[in-house]
Amino acid sequence: MLSVLRSIVQEVNAAADLQAALDIIVSRVQSAMDTDVCSVYLFDSMTNRYLLMATEGLNQDAVGKVSLGHSEGLVGLVGVREEPINLEDAPSHPRYRYFPETGEERYHSFLGVPIIHHRNVLGVIVVQQQASGRFFDEGEEAFLVTVSAQLAAIIAHSEATGVISGLSLTGEAAKDINFKGVAGAPGVAIGNSVVIFPPADLDAVPDKRNEDTDSEIQRFKDAVAGVKKDIQAVGEKLATQLRPEEQALFDVYLGILDDNALVGEVLGQIKAGNWAQGALRDVIKEYAGHFEMMGDAYLRERAVDIKDLGRRVLAYLQESDQGEREYPDNTILVSEELTPTMLGEVPREKLIGLVSVRGSGNSHVAILARAMGLPTVMGLVDIPVSQLDSRELIVDGYNGQIHASPSQELRAIYRNIVEEEKELVKGLEALKNQPCTTKDGHRVSVWVNTGLMTDVVRSLSHGAEGVGLYRTEVPFMINERFPSEQEQRDCYREQLEAFAPNIVTMRTLDIGGDKSLSYFPINEENPFLGWRGIRVTLDHPEIFLVQVRAMLKASEGLDNLRIMLPMICNVSEVEEALHLIYRVYHEVREEGVNVTMPQVGVMIEVPGAVYQIKELAERVDFLSVGSNDLTQYLLAVDRNNPRVAGLYHSFHPAVLQALAKIARDAKKVGTQLSICGELAGDPAGAVLLMAMGYEALSMNASNLPRVKSVIRNIDLTWAKQLLDKVLCLDSPHVVKSTLDLALQEAGFGRYMRPGRVVGGVA
Repeated sequence: MLSVLRSIVQEVNAAADLQAALDIIVSRVQSAMDTDVCSVYLFDSMTNRYLLMATEGLNQDAVGKVSLGHSEGLVGLVGVREEPINLEDAPSHPRYRYFPETGEERYHSFLGVPIIHHRNVLGVIVVQQQASGRFFDEGEEAFLVTVSAQLAAIIAHSEATGVISGLSLTGEAAKDINFKGVAGAPGVAIGNSVVIFPPADLDAVPDKRNEDTDSEIQRFKDAVAGVKKDIQAVGEKLATQLRPEEQALFDVYLGILDDNALVGEVLGQIKAGNWAQGALRDVIKEYAGHFEMMGDAYLRERAVDIKDLGRRVLAYLQESDQGEREYPDNTILVSEELTPTMLGEVPREKLIGLVSVRGSGNSHVAILARAMGLPTVMGLVDIPVSQLDSRELIVDGYNGQIHASPSQELRAIYRNIVEEEKELVKGLEALKNQPCTTKDGHRVSVWVNTGLMTDVVRSLSHGAEGVGLYRTEVPFMINERFPSEQEQRDCYREQLEAFAPNIVTMRTLDIGGDKSLSYFPINEENPFLGWRGIRVTLDHPEIFLVQVRAMLKASEGLDNLRIMLPMICNVSEVEEALHLIYRVYHEVREEGVNVTMPQVGVMIEVPGAVYQIKELAERVDFLSVGSNDLTQYLLAVDRNNPRVAGLYHSFHPAVLQALAKIARDAKKVGTQLSICGELAGDPAGAVLLMAMGYEALSMNASNLPRVKSVIRNIDLTWAKQLLDKVLCLDSPHVVKSTLDLALQEAGFGRYMRPGRVVGGVA
């Protein structure tokens, strides 16, 4: 069965559209399982019915016409139960439903398997047999379950593709259908999408019509010529090192590029209106698909050669197109996986929103987006990115949704939300110079998290009292090499001067996990539990020493620097880092630079550190909790994985108990305690943290006015009572609901989520 399954998957992947894929499925499954009938019913959420979409064995006239209610018949029962149903005599089952137009009255044996994708039932695949005595065995059932799993992703992708084009699965007009992801950064953006795709990735090339056919043809011909030249050069270089049969591979490559069939088909698509990159993608995938379906192993491997050539030509095309990219006003950046570098390529005044297929609300890019005030949606795993280029989009960063080609009515609703948000922000401007003090006199410091220079202006305009986290990795990530000591010094000096005399807490280089440097790649099976943070810089003291030296020199005459060490899990790491910092300090002093020794602290962001507060506090000047990573590690949830994003919850009882323990232990030893995770920027989270005893809350600048407003209008006593109440709860959702209700009753409802119900989602 494995070879049969492999063949089916290859054929389906090469299918032109969903209907062709379904027809292949029913035909191949019927043959492989030696049954009389194989049918696929797809669930249409717009009508709440299952529709017969393809069949082999039933009347073809019934396709697209016969439908069943959500829980009607055996098909509906399979969908409701979300598990296979295997019957020897289906007509005798009380849920059996007969449709004369299908001609299925003579079929008795029944096996139905749900098609499920991300917990949603997309349809049901059914096989039937005329003989009443046949019971499909466990092997046959397992085979059909495997087929349905393969089919699920194809259907989900096709559904999304159809919706973007304005059609449902059944071909009906689709209106205002949204795509659900994960909220990355709050806010609403209405603008034009620009798809950024990774280099030389055929699957990521977006759909686009060409504006100048002659120009596109010339670019393609130049790209082919460039690849030919490269192959010839490599072949000549290796001529003396290869046997004749190995050397022939280069001739094969050149032969493919000289072949009028492949090149001619690409040119034909360009002449038909496709742009060069899209035409190349389609032809290469078609050719590769043909080879992959061949029975001969040698010929199947030639698909790899075709794809390799396609990527080489694509690289040339992308290089020639690079200089021509223009970003429209109100750009919404869309990508399979957004990176900080991509954000840096778009003029800030034109960028208003972000959409990423991968990642979650706590990905590093999402954190940067919040810092920049850009509405962001992450984790749109099923959306066909290639079809989103140059479309009008609405990004709903509150609900984690996007709307493609929205109606006038929906656009008007979201414009009202944008205006409502502006009015709210305007109303909070008066708090800029006011202290963050509760009604009963308890003072809390409100700091900001920064990384880009654009953060500085926004932070100061919102009344930031210092910097609780300066992400020094950002200058490293937007560079093409390690920045020099002088470059780092200039960058750090800007931050220190901008906030002087207020404190600026600079975290030493924190890479690894979801933060990578193109020129210093870290490839690991489990990056969040691997080589990251302080582990990298202690293994590379040359990086650490240069950075600390730049920090110290940048602080000359200002004396507002604090240094913070990330990802600490052992006291030995602290001692080693302190030794290096003191060494640099004395060296800088010997050079005649008049600097004072800054305070040094550690981040509490791994569970092991939670239980070493006393030992860590004895060695450093302050502690700062990184609640994002701490939450991730406590709950064993990869914050970049949208499949488990729903399990990541800052208000999880275990997270709150850990934060409360840290605060108690820090108070016992009398050390300074702050927090710089995203929880601090949530008004409800800020209230709880203040009640626990956190002295300083560091957040994104956009959240600061809301947090300050809430704290200034409550009593510390009230906050402590609320904390005692939620610490007794055992569900993160109950905790969140309790907090929302408490803040709403206190008059802060509009701070939590502006706007009203949109598209059926609150």
